[in-house]
Amino acid sequence: MLGLDVCEFGGQVLELLWLTMCYKGLMADKKDLCIEEEEDDRNLNYIAPVQKSLEEIRQLDKDDESLVKYKQTLLGTEAMPAGVYPAVANVQVTRLTLLCDEAPEPITMDLTGDLSALKEKTLSLKEGVTYRLKMHFKVNREIVAGLRYHHVTSRKGITVDKVSHMVGSYCPKEEEHEVLCPVDEVPRGMMSRGNYQVKSHFTDDDKNTLLDWEWNFDLNKDWNE
Repeated sequence: MLGLDVCEFGGQVLELLWLTMCYKGLMADKKDLCIEEEEDDRNLNYIAPVQKSLEEIRQLDKDDESLVKYKQTLLGTEAMPAGVYPAVANVQVTRLTLLCDEAPEPITMDLTGDLSALKEKTLSLKEGVTYRLKMHFKVNREIVAGLRYHHVTSRKGITVDKVSHMVGSYCPKEEEHEVLCPVDEVPRGMMSRGNYQVKSHFTDDDKNTLLDWEWNFDLNKDWNE
């Protein structure tokens, strides 16, 4: 009887160990999910706020003088910055810059011209360096909510990386907004060197694509290769 109990107990211990290992594996997998996948999980019960125009926001509590002054500080007093016409897009993404202390100079993509030309040009990156993406964009007429940057990197047709950064919500103003992304690292090693293709796009809270484009880079042992 004792031998049977010990076997049963041992089986239960093995089962618990197995479940623990599976649970840790699931948690590790969950930790390594790209931001977009985690976002899908979080958004199951998410309801986007109702969008209001700048004029609607200005008219709210217009009898409260202190609140009106505070809103003027945040939103400005003009319904549309000078020189901006209705035909111009509300959000204009103008530049994407890769900042790296080791690079000979900042690597900048001009996003105001012919975007197809960016696909024909190949940037050069050194393996193993750390960098930050810096985004430049203008908001012209209405508040943009939930602005987000995504890109998917592939090599020889196989996806090797996905990135998604929450940029935030911004009010219109004449000057460009500038946003720095967290520090990231370029892969290193002989097997990682080669040519990569990147598809980038900006979206808002309503999943509207504000801008998308493709670009390429060569990952080399040094900057000059």
